[in-house]
Amino acid sequence: MKKEEFRRALKPIADGLFGKQGAVRYERPHFAVRPLERMLRDLTAIPLEDQYAYAFSREPLNGKFNDEQRKKWTAQAIGCGREYAKKICSSYGVTAPEALAQAMGLEVLYPSFPENADRVLFAEFREPGNINIYMDAVKKAEKFLKRPEIKAVLTDRLDVAGLLLAHELFHFVEEKYKKEIFTKQEKIRLWSLGPLHNDSSIIALSEIAAMAFAQTVTGISWSPYVMDVFLVYGYSPEEASGLYEEMMMYAGREPCAPEQETL
Repeated sequence: MKKEEFRRALKPIADGLFGKQGAVRYERPHFAVRPLERMLRDLTAIPLEDQYAYAFSREPLNGKFNDEQRKKWTAQAIGCGREYAKKICSSYGVTAPEALAQAMGLEVLYPSFPENADRVLFAEFREPGNINIYMDAVKKAEKFLKRPEIKAVLTDRLDVAGLLLAHELFHFVEEKYKKEIFTKQEKIRLWSLGPLHNDSSIIALSEIAAMAFAQTVTGISWSPYVMDVFLVYGYSPEEASGLYEEMMMYAGREPCAPEQETL
């Protein structure tokens, strides 16, 4: 994927960019650009638990669930992510994402862009043990981190590539422990006919748990879903502002007033 193709792929943004949920593509309306600092301040104030509706909005089976189920599963997925973060760090005696990847025998590559993708990716895990962190987006985000007001919000704890890596590490852990881990064992029955039935995994649970895993491993205080907006802003402040509006809406909070920011 070339740089120009990557930019075009941002329109429309149809699903969570930091995760792997699927969604039907649709054409986004235009959004007024919000100041990056204000969006980040608003989003970092939303606990991971309160982003359940945004997380499940990317879930293909979301229409089959009620809010009570979503909240319950979110709490369980967050607990799962935190539990396995502590378990893995303790098992290998390291906490840095790069050190964990090396200890687990994973190959981590840092290309600029995906070679071929039908959706925007900033990082991905490929079975059996490969992780790609796409550095064009990382470098753009790191430039914003040089602004004192942005660094003050996201803090010195943020290592962009490291956070992306930690998220993808969970998906490897998930496969390693798939016979016992909550995100693989929890399923919903789609249909049954006598002895026949069809049970499906709930993709959103894996993404929520991966966010909790990454948050625990890296020690950041805010929800990693903030990265959806932060990483997109480097390519399209308008699309990032649209995602911000969406996240605020799902969290039941009022978005800040539009204000054109000088880039």
